[in-house]
Amino acid sequence: MKSVAVVLLSGGLDSCVTAAVAAQSHDLALLHLAYGQRTQTRERQAFSDIADFYGVPPKRRTILQTDALSRIGGSALTDPDVPVPDADLQRPDVPITYVPFRNAHLLCLGVSWAETLRARAVYIGIVEEDGSGYPDCTEAFCSAFARAVTAGTRPETNIRIHTPVIHHTKTQIVRLGADLGAPLHLTWSCYSREDVACGRCDSCALRLRAFQNAGIPDPVSYRP
Repeated sequence: MKSVAVVLLSGGLDSCVTAAVAAQSHDLALLHLAYGQRTQTRERQAFSDIADFYGVPPKRRTILQTDALSRIGGSALTDPDVPVPDADLQRPDVPITYVPFRNAHLLCLGVSWAETLRARAVYIGIVEEDGSGYPDCTEAFCSAFARAVTAGTRPETNIRIHTPVIHHTKTQIVRLGADLGAPLHLTWSCYSREDVACGRCDSCALRLRAFQNAGIPDPVSYRP
């Protein structure tokens, strides 16, 4: 019998492939956070579709909702008055699509649920090398958070944070997902639209480039 692992599943490409990696050795418990992001409804659909694909039972699916991050603001993903900029993959600074310290919130919730489930693993699809320069997507951040988990949970808990794609490029993530049979067709990456992907934001640009470099057709439709 496999042990249970909590996977933080946004419904995007990176988290889907991370779930596929976790599914090789664990039974999945999937956690999704709705925090007022622009594409909240579409991401939630992707989460549910991926959970269905892996046959995750309802008792191991959790969708949590908070308006805290949207009320705090500071990001184009949560503030409707701040437009999502066109992609600039060479930008040296942290883009306005960064949601301040979001991954810390996600990991806190994932660890809390893991401790309740007596799970020993929490998986998150953080990508450092081919991301958008977000400071909470680095190995340094994950290592520091892992130390906090050890200090802040029961001594017998022994929860490990797993970041299986952190040093992958997006192209490598697409190839890994294809190799593992991950349902890439069910994922959603666009920052700004819920009907058809915009093809212009950083997330769409990274995804389009990755599929092209991998030589695999992107199953998602884009706005002309």
